[in-house]
Amino acid sequence: MSHHNENIAAAHDHHDHGGMDKKGIWKVFFILLALTALEFLIALGFVHHWGVIEKGMVLNTIYIVLTLVKAYYIVAYFMHLKFEKSGFILCCAIGFIFIVYFIILLLIEGDFLLYHLHSHPLFPSK
Repeated sequence: MSHHNENIAAAHDHHDHGGMDKKGIWKVFFILLALTALEFLIALGFVHHWGVIEKGMVLNTIYIVLTLVKAYYIVAYFMHLKFEKSGFILCCAIGFIFIVYFIILLLIEGDFLLYHLHSHPLFPSK
């Protein structure tokens, strides 16, 4: 019995806790900090103060890309998904794709109903 406990203790001593050390955590932190600072610089500097970038599709695309990069770093490193087996990562990715697909379908359906219900009122006056 004590031999079994020694093996468990030895296995726990060599465990890397998700593959992140303090240097890696600080590196990811500063990457996330730089991406957030870039978002604030774009929003407050380039758009509102200097007027270099106009509000519209290009600005929204930039924000979406920066947000997705930040989400990748958070999920991969702080939620330890990068250090999981590829089957589990694939399973999570497929679930995420279905959720995004469902949200897109709901937005398309809501947009369709919004414009078609205005032309046909629910309670027509007599």
